[in-house]
Amino acid sequence: MICHIDMDAFFAAVEQRDNPSLLGKPIIISGHSKRSVVSTASYEARKFGIRSAMPVFQAKERCPNVIIVPGNMKKYRENSKRIMEIISRFSPLIEQVSIDEAFLDTAGCERLFGSPEQIAVKIKKEIYKNLSLTCSIGIASLKFLAKIASDMNKPDGLTIIEKAKTRAFILNLPISKVPGVGKSAMKHMDIIQVKTLGDIQKFNPAILKKKFGKMGEKLLELSNGLDTSKVETDSLRKSISSETTLSNDTADNQTIRKYILAHCQRVGKDLRKKELFCSTISIKLKFSDFTQITRSKTLDTLICSSSAIFDTAISLFDNYELKKKVRLIGVGVSSLKDKDTPVQMLIIQPSEKNMEQWESVDMAVDSISEKFGSDVVKKANLKYPKKTKGEKNDR
Repeated sequence: MICHIDMDAFFAAVEQRDNPSLLGKPIIISGHSKRSVVSTASYEARKFGIRSAMPVFQAKERCPNVIIVPGNMKKYRENSKRIMEIISRFSPLIEQVSIDEAFLDTAGCERLFGSPEQIAVKIKKEIYKNLSLTCSIGIASLKFLAKIASDMNKPDGLTIIEKAKTRAFILNLPISKVPGVGKSAMKHMDIIQVKTLGDIQKFNPAILKKKFGKMGEKLLELSNGLDTSKVETDSLRKSISSETTLSNDTADNQTIRKYILAHCQRVGKDLRKKELFCSTISIKLKFSDFTQITRSKTLDTLICSSSAIFDTAISLFDNYELKKKVRLIGVGVSSLKDKDTPVQMLIIQPSEKNMEQWESVDMAVDSISEKFGSDVVKKANLKYPKKTKGEKNDR
């Protein structure tokens, strides 16, 4: 049996714990600009329909008395570290999937800590005892079901999907609850009248693959109770990204290029700090009408140079015909490998013969930045854009 531990309104709960005057009040973690978006909403705020990623101005419309609290990522990371340390006491098989959630495989732990339910109860008690925070835990024999179960009785919930009832649960599970089925997919689900995960079984695999690609094949597997994903204890971070919500929409090509450069610098520095390499680079643009696009490219070699990341990211941007003003700009890298990746995977292609030199330069700049600040050394051709009041940077 697998447990999925999910902290309840984590950022907001930490702020309410540390400032008792906020207890019982609707709060959101965000910036104060009208262009800011909600990072986390307390459960009191959620009663008004306020959700993560909602623009702050909409949150204020729904709840004029909502309290905006600036985020403190350093404090949240410290709390997260302590939470993961508590969870890891109950099993060595733990997979942290975000700052506030993790999977735990209870196999072989029963003799020490009891049944999966007893383990979950102990985890909840220890987290509350040590941090005065609540979490919700889902328990199931399949990983994706454990995640769904943890969200069923929030906050401070404990939901168990027993093995004997797994089949019936899957057949009647609303398709919108399945991880990976977003708004776009739901439009197609409505057209073909798929209401539950069980309804997927009515369709030929070839049709599902044609309509939904790999996701169609995956959904068919899940509908039959097949989930081969395991709790991956040593999995690498899947991606690193950086993005900015602009204070004013822009269609200025040079301005957008400056932001892309700034994000490539940040992402590259993060890669090198963690001693990772990447091979897939992507850009993200969200427009004034809140639609968005992503473009990505996978290279034949692994890189950690900010210059190499920028070259790829800017080519993706230059190949896109910009027709609308942009409100958010982001750059991400994925397909990450650690420093112990076999040397043959890092062979420099002839067209990239100076890549190692740029990586050396970047590492030197990183060292200078650590000592004297990030603004001491900048690219000469495209200086970092100055963050204006109200702009929000995310990683």
